[in-house]
Amino acid sequence: MLKKCLKIMVWVLSLFLVVIAFVFSINIYVINVGKKYIVELEDLPESDAVVVLGAIVYGDRVSTTLERRLNTGFEVYKEGKAPKIIVSGDHGKKYYNEVKPMRDFLLDKGVKKEDIFMDHAGFSTYDSLYRARDVFLAKNIVVVSQEEHLTRALYIARKLGLNAYGVKSKDYTASVGKVQKYREILARVKAFLQCEIFHSKPRYLGETIPVYGDGTFTWDDI
Repeated sequence: MLKKCLKIMVWVLSLFLVVIAFVFSINIYVINVGKKYIVELEDLPESDAVVVLGAIVYGDRVSTTLERRLNTGFEVYKEGKAPKIIVSGDHGKKYYNEVKPMRDFLLDKGVKKEDIFMDHAGFSTYDSLYRARDVFLAKNIVVVSQEEHLTRALYIARKLGLNAYGVKSKDYTASVGKVQKYREILARVKAFLQCEIFHSKPRYLGETIPVYGDGTFTWDDI
């Protein structure tokens, strides 16, 4: 009986170590692919659009994390590196809307209304980048987020065939940072499976709205 229990324990431990090695290897791979395309603002090539990835909002107020992303996206736009901005976030529920506060923040900064495209179905990083390609027909993009998130986003974008570069926004606050680091470990594994194994589709696609047109066609409140 003891011998059988030891065999089971060895098997469980071996399986655990294999899983840990698998997760670790994938994380290193995703980070190494993504970080190659993180550049300084002045080194960015001109692109079709800058994609600002969503984060939590509080009613009509953006969170600190999201404000930092939006400020960086605005700098990319202001420097003439991208003529359009896609704000991509979760607007899947009537009373939760990430993209409207993002748009309003950019309008207050002086971005032309026709230059702001609202992606209401950016339910995940993967969905946001897939839709940038297939709904907004972007080919060359700048992705903006904090570094922990940005490496994964650029990995996804490149695997989807986008000519994508990234600019880091100011890092997460200390309280968010620790949680985000652990979350990213599993998120990178998910991204690897989506891109390399399952070739997943986004939750929603819809009709095409070319990013070189008028962004107000994507607004749902005018």
